[in-house]
Amino acid sequence: MAVTNTAAMTIAEMREFASFTAAEQRYIRRSLDIGLGRCDAFRIWGRSAGENAAIRSQYVTYQELKVLRGSIPVDSSFERIEGFVGKLTRVAAFDLAQERIDCFSAFRFLYERLLGADVRPWLPSAFCAAAALPQIRPERRKMLLQSLSEAAATAPGWSDRAPSFYPEFIEEVAA
Repeated sequence: MAVTNTAAMTIAEMREFASFTAAEQRYIRRSLDIGLGRCDAFRIWGRSAGENAAIRSQYVTYQELKVLRGSIPVDSSFERIEGFVGKLTRVAAFDLAQERIDCFSAFRFLYERLLGADVRPWLPSAFCAAAALPQIRPERRKMLLQSLSEAAATAPGWSDRAPSFYPEFIEEVAA
């Protein structure tokens, strides 16, 4: 039963990923390569000088992920919130400012994999804070904030099941 449930969840994650735009899928795969240290992102994802500069900036910004992974608040106290949410919002704002993530679902998908299942309760607030910053163009701000469903914003609880599908770069083969 557990294997069937795990397979069903993995397929659901694959379907969710397939529902994202091509730009979101590409950005998520690139971000996972950078954030999880899976490969040399410059070699795989750098198609231009501008993209190489963006990858370099992402490597620098994603240095915060190491700290964030170890500082996810696990209790309901307010002591550790400032340091965690502030850093998470800054990294999230970087990703949203790249204009490759168009909705909360894609954002959540990415950050669950970058930081783990324990970050889920913190994602709606970090997404809203980052999307509402003046660095995000007003029309994108509106689009992003409207993508957060009421259910996601007011969820009474979150799954602690770790993601199982981590999309990777697939090299195109000439026909």
